[in-house]
Amino acid sequence: MQKEPMTSEDYDILTQSLNEMKLQTRPKILVAIEEARQLGDLKENAEYHAAKEDQANIDKKIAETEDIITRSVIIDPATLEHDKISFGSSVKLIDLDTDDEIIYTIVSSLHSDPDNGNISFHSPLVKQLLGKSEGDEITAVLPGGKKHFEVEEIYFDEEKFPSKK
Repeated sequence: MQKEPMTSEDYDILTQSLNEMKLQTRPKILVAIEEARQLGDLKENAEYHAAKEDQANIDKKIAETEDIITRSVIIDPATLEHDKISFGSSVKLIDLDTDDEIIYTIVSSLHSDPDNGNISFHSPLVKQLLGKSEGDEITAVLPGGKKHFEVEEIYFDEEKFPSKK
């Protein structure tokens, strides 16, 4: 079972979303199914079929959310050393082929947004960066091919993970 690191805030958001789906969204869908069922012939009842599709979608989303919650591991990145790359680390990489500088922050899959510099703990690049130190060079095997990087800097960016003071 693949663990899902996340902050306590992420966990709270996820459990709140699950409760809302179970206690509000799904019951409303069940009411819509019953109301549509009363409209008559189910074979040609668009409202009924739409509501049943909504039910299947919410059930799938509930199952996926429950799965993430059961695999979650709560981590406060502010308590980690960040002398080696880990969850919550911000990493400045140098692409050794192009001399481009790239900065990524390692986040939970809930907040993965590579275009804004947030990459999932489970991404192919992060899997190869974990445990590396400043000055290390790696050849990362990525979906787009091999890339050569040097780890220039590892730090903790408090703005990415504000504390609950």
